[in-house]
Amino acid sequence: MPPWVHPGIRAVFFDAVGTLLFPWPAAPVVYAGTALRHGLDLPADVIRDRFVAAYRAEEAADRAAGWVTSEAREVARWRRIVTEALAGVPDPDACFRELFGHFARPAAWTVNPDAAAVLSDLQLRGIVVGLASNYDARLWSVLGGKPELAALRDRAVISAAVGYRKPAAEFFAEVVRVAGCEPGEVLLVGDDLGNDYRGATAAGLDAVLLDDRHRHPATPRRIARLAELVHPGDAV
Repeated sequence: MPPWVHPGIRAVFFDAVGTLLFPWPAAPVVYAGTALRHGLDLPADVIRDRFVAAYRAEEAADRAAGWVTSEAREVARWRRIVTEALAGVPDPDACFRELFGHFARPAAWTVNPDAAAVLSDLQLRGIVVGLASNYDARLWSVLGGKPELAALRDRAVISAAVGYRKPAAEFFAEVVRVAGCEPGEVLLVGDDLGNDYRGATAAGLDAVLLDDRHRHPATPRRIARLAELVHPGDAV
């Protein structure tokens, strides 16, 4: 297996949610607890199915709009997702406010156990590291409470601030600008085949897919664990 971070790579940028950060407890569990506090008893699996459907609808709307976003758009997105996922709750707006605030807290998230060692290894090699996330200003407070990810704070590219979401070419152009490199000198690591892997490669960046569930065996450049990025093992 060739090294993912080859001599031509000068910067490595990471996706946030699903790559470096994971909600804990899982989002459907948190949503179910919130619903119950507000008078609605819903199973987490029902919430998960509703959440996925609502999220996909919002992705389709963004695609139709050319992937344009903003802080206001992100608030509207999550308000609709919460309302759909918790349909039947007496006060959906109160649930939205509670959940929106919850996921702004560092304690709501756990960090990929390989992250600290991988970032340290890359920095020792003189590689620029950064973050490339479809999120909003709440990510700053999450990063502020995760010392393992401190190296990424100076080069965090967040879609709501850029004005475009992945996989838009405009988003990746901002990643390249922040990295201070040519597109082909930037490696994007993420778990989403369309937004991360295909979006980055279409924009001229190098990319590696984090495929810990082995869902995309036809994708040639993929790893099962983040640690494989700097210590390649057997092919997944």
